[in-house]
Amino acid sequence: MMSITAIISLLSFAFVTSATPGPNNVMLMSSGLNFGFRPSIPHMLGVVLGFPLMIILVGVGLLQVFELVPYSFSVLKLLSVSYLLYLAWRIANTKSIGSGEKTTKPLRFIQAALFQWVNPKAWVMALTAISVHTPDARPLYSIFIVAFAFVISGIFSSSSWTLMGDQLNRFLHNPKKLRAVNIAMAVLLVTSLFPILM
Repeated sequence: MMSITAIISLLSFAFVTSATPGPNNVMLMSSGLNFGFRPSIPHMLGVVLGFPLMIILVGVGLLQVFELVPYSFSVLKLLSVSYLLYLAWRIANTKSIGSGEKTTKPLRFIQAALFQWVNPKAWVMALTAISVHTPDARPLYSIFIVAFAFVISGIFSSSSWTLMGDQLNRFLHNPKKLRAVNIAMAVLLVTSLFPILM
């Protein structure tokens, strides 16, 4: 059993890291802004369940693969940056629902879940959570506790960021203003990479 202190520490870590700006949250806010809360639910669920699954898989042994193939982290970093730049381009070019032009759609559940594997912030969070919050005595049990903590924090964080975007949409009826906000969010998505990659 994890102590109460350890659980509080884990939950604090999960809530703080899940709620702070990063690629997932910027994309969820953008989805809420451009498509609304309800259509963004599959995207939210992909994040809420996809990241804990990543923690479990990394925790039970996927890290050994990266230790055997050292250059794989560089490949992962290149793929992550490339995909995030593509997503930033998509966000910047998203049209308003009301404009009659739908150049993009909300991410589907599988897309959002798979996105965790090319999200640099998700890797930092997963590696830190596993190394700090899984004692050697019962690693498998601890990994599932850590994953569950991120399910709880993910529900709160994902719904909050998506709802913020949805509420922001009410004030952006002008297509030029919406375009400007989408470009700003695309820039924010790109700049969110720098602290993680450095």
